[in-house]
Amino acid sequence: MAVNEARLTEIIKTIQAYDTIIIHRHEHPDPDAIGSQGGLAEMLKLSFPEKKVYAVGADIGNLGWLNTMDTVADDVYQNALVIVTDTANTPRICDQRFSTGKALIKIDHHPNDDPYGDITYVDVDASSCSEIIVDLFHAGHGLLKLNGAAARLLYAGIVGDTGRFLYPATTSKTFRAVSELVTYDFSPADVSQRMNEINLGQARLQSYVFNHLQVDDHGAAWVIIPQAALKELGISNDDASAAVSTPGRLRDVKAWLEFVENPAGPYRGQLRSKGPVINELAKAHDGGGHPLASGAKAKDQAEIDTMIQQLQTLVAAWHD
Repeated sequence: MAVNEARLTEIIKTIQAYDTIIIHRHEHPDPDAIGSQGGLAEMLKLSFPEKKVYAVGADIGNLGWLNTMDTVADDVYQNALVIVTDTANTPRICDQRFSTGKALIKIDHHPNDDPYGDITYVDVDASSCSEIIVDLFHAGHGLLKLNGAAARLLYAGIVGDTGRFLYPATTSKTFRAVSELVTYDFSPADVSQRMNEINLGQARLQSYVFNHLQVDDHGAAWVIIPQAALKELGISNDDASAAVSTPGRLRDVKAWLEFVENPAGPYRGQLRSKGPVINELAKAHDGGGHPLASGAKAKDQAEIDTMIQQLQTLVAAWHD
């Protein structure tokens, strides 16, 4: 969709009306969740130094180099504006106190299956939620300000969600946003290098994925990563995200499922695709997301088997 400047202006006016702003993002954050949340927070702190602006959520693990979270008491929410970035539905919002504020804004680029909030701004054509925050900056026509700290976070978010500009959602508008961000005082090379780095356990996990990946004749692929493998490699469930894109490096793979066994509860499933639309499959299994990148859950091996069969059917019916 085209940028809806009127709606972005409405968001800016709402921000102006509140003295306290608390920004949330989704659980198990990726660089775009951290980048859009933190980039917006830094932009608002710079633009409105009299306001109290917080970025909240659980520990962000190996993305701690990118940003840190604020600690906010419950009573701070009482008269606060809450903004949630990069989160399609309410169960995925990290820190469920989001609903206790005075007003709620949703800013996102996933399909709007759960249009929560008093104001909802969703642009499914944006490469990332961080790109939308750049749109918000432009809609301020000089009212909003950026600096190196904000630009660094937004750059990281865009690079992360485009897969370093590999994915189809990358557009000329995306490159224009990035070309503007890199004019600010931060090192894009340092950010890209940190995002490219993995630890030895994650490197060995990628080898595990290649060794255990199953691929059918149509290009549907799947792999299950049990807790025992993670423990042997010395990595956490969050560290396993480093291998999500690994199957896509194989020429014959068209879409894939990667299941990671949680210490307790359901398996965490990641779906990725080079063409077949997979988000409806994810929705059928307590998940959702983009047409070519989604997440889901599987409660047991039986549900894993069902999801694999559904992926195989979907890929077999797809044609280049």
